[in-house]
Amino acid sequence: MAIFGESLLHPRLWHLNRHSAAGAVAAGLFCGMLPAPFQMLTAAICAVKFRVNLPLAILTTLYTNPLTIIPLYVVAFEIGKFILDMMGLEGSGRFVAPPEFSITNMGPWLSTAAHWLMNLGRSLAVGIVVFGAALAVIGYFAVHCLWRFGLIRAWRARAAKRG
Repeated sequence: MAIFGESLLHPRLWHLNRHSAAGAVAAGLFCGMLPAPFQMLTAAICAVKFRVNLPLAILTTLYTNPLTIIPLYVVAFEIGKFILDMMGLEGSGRFVAPPEFSITNMGPWLSTAAHWLMNLGRSLAVGIVVFGAALAVIGYFAVHCLWRFGLIRAWRARAAKRG
């Protein structure tokens, strides 16, 4: 924590408004696509760097979990493969099915899953960046639109209440 010094005390990291919420969701959605041990740490670093809501950025990374990461990475792989094919570069070829999940043998499964991810290579890496960026942009504008919609609705409710 000492490496961040005074920057963790900045009020914009803890205040929730339309801009800090939208930026935090964007940071969390992008960082959530990164490999598991780095998601929350990179979301926190992005929140500090871009001065957006820190707790929301970290919380948003939780959309990826053991149940959702495989389908998200399949989509990212296909996006990366498509982009590399369009550029005339060689990707990782065909998608290989992930290892079967086993709660009883979690250690060996994690090792096998990590090996599986490493073999997906360049297509997955490109896809993660592009898909994460697309999710971030969509999330950013969705929060702005939803916040504005809620604000307009509150204004109309107050106006109706007044008469």
